[in-house]
Amino acid sequence: MGQRVLVTGGAGYIGSHTCLELLNAGHEVVVLDNLANSSEESLRRVQELCGKSITFAQLDLLDAAGVDALFATHQLDAVMHFAGLKAVGESNDIPLHYYSNNITGTLHLLEAMKRHGVWNFIFSSSATVYGVPESVPITEEFALSATNPYGRTKLMIEEILRDVAKAEPQLRAVLLRYFNPIGAHESGRIGEDPQGLPNNLMPFVMQVAVGLRDKVAVFGDDYDTRDGTGVRDYIHVTDLALGHLAALDALPQIHGCVAYNLGTGTGYSVLEMVRAAAQASERTIPHEVVARRAGDVGEVFADASRAARDLGWRATRDLQKMCEDSWRWQSKNPSGYKTQ
Repeated sequence: MGQRVLVTGGAGYIGSHTCLELLNAGHEVVVLDNLANSSEESLRRVQELCGKSITFAQLDLLDAAGVDALFATHQLDAVMHFAGLKAVGESNDIPLHYYSNNITGTLHLLEAMKRHGVWNFIFSSSATVYGVPESVPITEEFALSATNPYGRTKLMIEEILRDVAKAEPQLRAVLLRYFNPIGAHESGRIGEDPQGLPNNLMPFVMQVAVGLRDKVAVFGDDYDTRDGTGVRDYIHVTDLALGHLAALDALPQIHGCVAYNLGTGTGYSVLEMVRAAAQASERTIPHEVVARRAGDVGEVFADASRAARDLGWRATRDLQKMCEDSWRWQSKNPSGYKTQ
């Protein structure tokens, strides 16, 4: 039986891929997005790929009255909350904007849910809530902390949800802690479309491969890792989207607020990623080693066994598939959604 799901930030990278998988699985989708860092074109393409329609509201979560009206208009069963500002570096420069946007917006969303009796919630959290982990792999029981304002907004929202779950026993909340999402839908029609300079490695690498940028900056090659460069757990965005569907299916069995890591459990170094991208694109990808970034950690990868056990979910797409799909999207859409 399909559910009607509100997807905040549904026009963004992970949101749009999740909308597609929700529609494919027979759910109805209502998207709330202010289009500050996304394009309505992504939703048009999602609808084209699955032959189903999305209800779209161009709305900001800071508009509490607008959010309440949306809940009053649509009988919603569940909320998937992706909307938020997400650039680590920028969050250091404009912390007040990050706190105001990410936390106040979430409070408006939760207040509207309570008012309208919607108690199923899936939150787009992040491995940044583990701060600088003492060891790997990282389990959900690790101590939580954050090294930048963006990470702190994720951590604070998690804390808010834990408090609400104690006060409102009917709330079922799943916190999905993503590791490093990359890749694109295998059609090459939807993918990551960063505005300006990419904050993440893979879009940057692909922009070098397609000729938009000269070379990849490798931040530090003196970490205690197999080749000295930082190791991360990269997960295909379609696997990540399917993790949200698994969480939605599991919500009736969830009590209170539960966290799950979504990762592959395998770490790849920056240089391994550059080589894999060069192979997938059949292009030379020049790189240059520069100084480490403040707050970066040598090695981060997930223990995702709790998600396998409770949600029946595992990442199945390998690094080659991630790179091939990234390249297909980038080569077909060199300027992102602005090409058409």
